[in-house]
Parts: sequence; structure tokens; C-alpha cells
Amino acid sequence: MTHVTEDADLIGAIDAVPTCERCGSEKVVHDAWAAWNPGAGIWELRTAFDEAFCEACEESTRFVWLKEEDLKRRRIAALNDALRRGDPGAEGMVVITEGVRALGPAFLEAAREAIRCFDGFGLDNDPHGEHDFGALEVCGEKLVFKIDAYDRRMRGASPDPSIASATRRVLTIMLASEY
Repeated sequence: MTHVTEDADLIGAIDAVPTCERCGSEKVVHDAWAAWNPGAGIWELRTAFDEAFCEACEESTRFVWLKEEDLKRRRIAALNDALRRGDPGAEGMVVITEGVRALGPAFLEAAREAIRCFDGFGLDNDPHGEHDFGALEVCGEKLVFKIDAYDRRMRGASPDPSIASATRRVLTIMLASEY
């Protein structure tokens, strides 16, 4: 993922979005003056000052400008992480294969806990930065998890996996030998 701070090529670009340097939120504001243009009937930005503020952190911040494609990947990763961790309000379902089921409920609980805590994402196993795949070992068994994004009716791919309301996520847990 490309992060560019205060990059003149991205500031104000149509495909760039300012985010909070600290938490990554898009809920940022900038201290500025606007002046009424009576001829156009609109407020126009006159001066932007140094102060930037994050409404999520409730603190001063600096902007990190992201291209829209990078921001979408980050949104997808956050939604996938929420499902994987079992966060309250995370929408989706968990599916386990017969191989995992055969190892019993204690193994399944250990596997779910290991997947909830998984943070081994990197360029080698997560090249798109979406946190949708992981491989790990639990109780001596090699496991794989995969998150797929479907449309809300589960008839095909999501039209936009970065939009939670347009997507139904499915987390599949399987033995590596079943992949």
C-alpha cells in the first residue's frame, strides 16, 4: 500500500483522500476560512491553515493522502479483520470444512482463537493488502483461512467489497491439505 504524506501530486487530486496519520480515519477536518461568493451563490475556500483535526481520534493530526484504490484496500482489510476477529457487528458467516470438523470442538475453538489473533500479514502472503488469507499451525495441524466477498444475495462476487452494506463475507477455515 502506498502512503504519501503531504505529497504535492496527491493533495487535492480527484483520486486522493486525506486520512488521519494516527488512526487512518477519513473523518478529518482542516482549519480554514471560507468567503461567500455572491455572484456564484456559494462559499469558497479562501485560506487553509496548518491545523488538521481527526474527529475519530479527537486530536490534532497530519494528513496522509491515499489514492482511492489504496483506501478501498484498507477498508476491505478492516472489514475482513472484523469478521476474522469476531468483532461485534461484523457481518458475515464462518464455514468449516469436514476435515476441521472431524478434529473436534476443542480443536475448532483453538483454531478460531488462533485465527482471531492472527497478524502475520505481509507482502508474501497478502500482496493486495486485503487480509483475506492466512496460513498457520494449530495443535500440530496446518490450517488455512480464506475470506471471500459475495453480493448480499450470495449469488456472485460483491460489487464493491469495501462497502459493508453491499457485501456478505464468508470466512472458510480448512486444513491446508483441503485447500
